[in-house]
Amino acid sequence: MGVMEAIKIRKSVRSYDKGHKVSDTDLLKILEAGRLAPSAKNIQDWRFVVIKDKALLTKLVPACKDQQFVAEGSVVIAGCSGATDYIMTCGQQAYTVDLSIALEHMALMAAELGIGSCWIGAFYEDRVKELLHVPKDVRIVDLLVLGYPDKELSKIVTTTRKDMKEIVCYDKWKF
Repeated sequence: MGVMEAIKIRKSVRSYDKGHKVSDTDLLKILEAGRLAPSAKNIQDWRFVVIKDKALLTKLVPACKDQQFVAEGSVVIAGCSGATDYIMTCGQQAYTVDLSIALEHMALMAAELGIGSCWIGAFYEDRVKELLHVPKDVRIVDLLVLGYPDKELSKIVTTTRKDMKEIVCYDKWKF
């Protein structure tokens, strides 16, 4: 499968086949995709907490605004950072951008493997930190739920996307 095909089939999956677990082999491929992601100044200021324990996944649900599908997936990856406060020249904190790139690499690898994923930004960081024993000086930027969808990825309805002319202009701002 090519990159564009993975991009096209990757969807936010919120309904999982509870009887089909992500194998350790596939999980390692997904984590490797994140490990290989680029980062500002090659700092690689990321740590990934992999949650597979069913009881812990269930405890995450209230910390994720009661989104039940968090416990239905086979794995949740917490994307964490905090070793550096490096601000890129453009004014953005590098760790949030770097973690986003790494987690999306993981989501695309999951799609290639037929595994569904869903980014979770709706969570209470302090509660998740407590559950995962993440130090106070470390940030949890995002959570990524992984699991086999209850339908084939290609059959899950996608939301519409804006037309190219609505989002792209050339040489100067012309919207």
